[in-house]
Amino acid sequence: MRMRVLEISVGAFVLAGILALVGLALNVSGLSMSTSDNTYTVYARFENIGGLAPRAKVTMSGVTIGKVTSIELDTEQLVAKVSMEINGDVDFLSIDSSAAILTAGLLGEQYIGVTVGAEEEYLSNGGFIEDTQSALVLEELIGKFLFNEASE
Repeated sequence: MRMRVLEISVGAFVLAGILALVGLALNVSGLSMSTSDNTYTVYARFENIGGLAPRAKVTMSGVTIGKVTSIELDTEQLVAKVSMEINGDVDFLSIDSSAAILTAGLLGEQYIGVTVGAEEEYLSNGGFIEDTQSALVLEELIGKFLFNEASE
């Protein structure tokens, strides 16, 4: 009987460890179990998105306010069109807000940082952020630096 209690407790401990690892993996990957219906979609066009990917964070002042839902090529303007799902409680993004692709940490995770403008008219579902700043691509910066050094 004593051996059976020990085996059951070890099994419960292993199961709790597996559940903790699954929860950690979901948290790190940006996936969530809950679906939020209180969101609206905003679009932005970028010349270069670098390594930005769907499910990347959309932040304002370091606080996550949404996520990137899709990235596609705008065939009319020949730039990347990024679709962002913004939380419904963030209903104060003015029409002159700006969006920049930023890099976090040493691993280079890219996300979108939004800065609110001064207009009194707000973005609604399907609105566009016109003022954008593309991603800094390290290879382009190195190439420009080397080209400038070679021309001198």
